This record gives sequence, C-alpha cells and structure tokens, in this order.
Amino acid sequence: MTERIPSRDPHTSTAIPAPADPGDRPPPPRFAYDRHTWKEIAHLLANFPCSLVGFIYVVTVLFTGFGLTVTVIGFPLLALGLLGARQLGRAERARARALLGVRVDEPSRLPLRGAGGFWVRLWLAVKDPVAWRSVLYAFMRLPWGVLTFTITLTSLFVLWPVLPFIARGLTNADRAMVRGLLSPSDELERRIAELESDRGVVVDTAAADLRRIERDLHDGAQARLVNLAMGLGLAKEKLLEDPDAAARMVDEAHGEVKLALQELRDLARGIHPAVLTDRGLDAALSSVASRCTVPVKVTVDLSERPAAAIEGIAYFTVSELLQNVSKHSGARSASVDVWRSETRLLIQVWDDGRGGARLDAGSGMRGLAERLDAVDGLFVLESPEGGPTTVTAELPWRDREQSG
Repeated sequence: MTERIPSRDPHTSTAIPAPADPGDRPPPPRFAYDRHTWKEIAHLLANFPCSLVGFIYVVTVLFTGFGLTVTVIGFPLLALGLLGARQLGRAERARARALLGVRVDEPSRLPLRGAGGFWVRLWLAVKDPVAWRSVLYAFMRLPWGVLTFTITLTSLFVLWPVLPFIARGLTNADRAMVRGLLSPSDELERRIAELESDRGVVVDTAAADLRRIERDLHDGAQARLVNLAMGLGLAKEKLLEDPDAAARMVDEAHGEVKLALQELRDLARGIHPAVLTDRGLDAALSSVASRCTVPVKVTVDLSERPAAAIEGIAYFTVSELLQNVSKHSGARSASVDVWRSETRLLIQVWDDGRGGARLDAGSGMRGLAERLDAVDGLFVLESPEGGPTTVTAELPWRDREQSG
C-alpha cells in the first residue's frame, strides 16, 4: 500500500511508501518437532556464543573508552564503540527474525550527516539511546545465554519429549527481550534526534548564506563603491584645472553608481525579493519563471498566504529548481504548481528534459532536501534517465497571522 501526495500535474504522481505493519505473532504451541521447533532450538544453542561475543565487545571497547575519557581519544573511542553496539543490535534483530519470526523494525539511522561539526556528531553518537539499549541487551544476555544453552543442550539428551515446550518458553523470553530493548525508539525520542540534526543543518545553511552575502558584497558592490570614491576624488582635484576631464570622470562615476545599485538590488533579491513581500508567491514565482531559459507555466492556487518564513523557503526552492532546469536539464518546457492540502503547502516542479538528476551527497538537490527536512518538510525526486523530471516538495503550512 502506498500513500500519495495529491498531484496537481497530469504528467506525474509521487508515491511515498506507507510504514510496514510491524506486528508479529509467534506460532501456536506445538507437540512435535517441526521446523519452527528446530529453529528455536538453534537460536537457544546460539545464545551462548553470540552473547559471549557481545559481552566481550561491550566490556572491552566501552570500558576502554570510559577509562580514556581523560585523554583526547577517549570520547571518540567511546563513540565508535557505541556505533559498533548499534551493529550488534542489528545482528541480533536479524537473528531473531530468521530463527524466532520476530518482526521488529530497524531503528532510524543516527542523524550524523549534516549534524554540524565534529564535536556535535561525536556528542550525538555518545548519547545515542539505540546504542545504549544495545549495550544493556549485551550485558543482560551473557547469563541468559549460558542458562539457555545449558538447559537446551541438557534437554536434547535428557528431556527430549518435552523439549519443544521448554524451547517455546525460553524463546518467548528471548522475543520479549528483543522487542523491549532492540525495537525502535519511541516517536518522541526519534523526533528529538531528527530535530537536533535539523538544527545543525539550519546553522550550517545560515553560515553558508552569510558567507555568500559577504563574498558578493566584497567582490561586487563594495569594489565598485571603492572605485567610485577614488574616481570622485580625482574628479574633485581636476574640477578647477580640467573641467572637461572632471566631467568625464563624473560621468564614469555615475555609471559605476548605476552598476553598484543594480548589484545591490540583485543581492537584496537573493536575500528576500521585494515582489515576494509585496505580492506573494504567485507574482514572485512568475518573476523567477520569466528569467528561466525554458518556457515555464506557473500555477499558484492559494486562497491565502502562508507564513513569511514558509513563503520564503518555497520561493527559494522553486528558484533553485528552475536554475537547475535552465543549466542542466536540456528541457523544452517546464511547469510549477503550488497548492495547499490541509496543513501542508505542496510544490511540484516538472520539466521534459533529459532526466538523470540524483540526490547524491554534495549536489544541489541534496542541499534542498536537507533544507526542507530541517523545517519538517519533504523532498521527493523522480528523474529517470531520458526524463521527465518531477520534484515534489512539501512544507508545513503556518498562517501568516500566527507567525506574526
């Protein structure tokens, strides 16, 4: 089953997989040795070596990390140990799925990408609740593994007729441990981790924008204004000696003023365009589309304007997507559709170009996806080789009055 974003464009539809049903039930009690019984026996016999490996790993790596926290390598070693504990938990979930039929979803990946600097990512790894539950599981499993291994091995030779019932009781306890300690975090815990990662993305994006503005000012308007000041100074000196030369210098300075003003207008439009503030998304996106090298049809179906922050994100998302259409798509036509669906603002940008766009790390598409994710948005890219390309972006709707 899939859950679809309502599409306004007849060219495409975007599907988002719905979460799978994690429910599972153990098979009913059995009175004979069938394949389920043998799987349970195999799981119980494997408990001891698996739990021994997990216990040795946890004690060696994590205790070494704690012992070295007074040094530079202590916390990095602890973080690496916890990342390894996550993998131990993954292996145990796989073993439980294969031998016990336990269906437990995999926890969310640790949100390290885009989480900020080295120390921010290190702190996220050190306080990862999924890893710490895996550590607790590894500690608890050693005595349990020894007990279940001993009972099962003994029962194979002494209590053969009732071994299926013994195996069922012991593996039910195993199932409970897996569900209790190795299942995904609750929704609040998951959202906290996502928001911490998103905060890092927002900070990095804001810092990059500030560096871009500083660079544009330094290389553009500031340089022109310096030349203008020097030119006017020379014109002032020649005003009495050579009025004609002074007049030419003033004319050149006037041209520099015009260019500087245009660059400042372009820079201001890149920060927040006046047409967006004054007239909203419809007019602002039409202005962006008019500068695209491909004919673009813009349809904005909004009865009211969203919050200024959401409106700005929508504008710059479409602006960057249309720049990609101009530079890379080889398209002959494109379209932009914007509409509201209940509590979400939806944007769909389509072009009939060559396709092949990817969400690879470092690409512009990846940056857009991370920016939307930072505000609880969604970014879906469909771009098969040969085209067409469809990008669907979704943002939370906030009323303009509430944002004020």
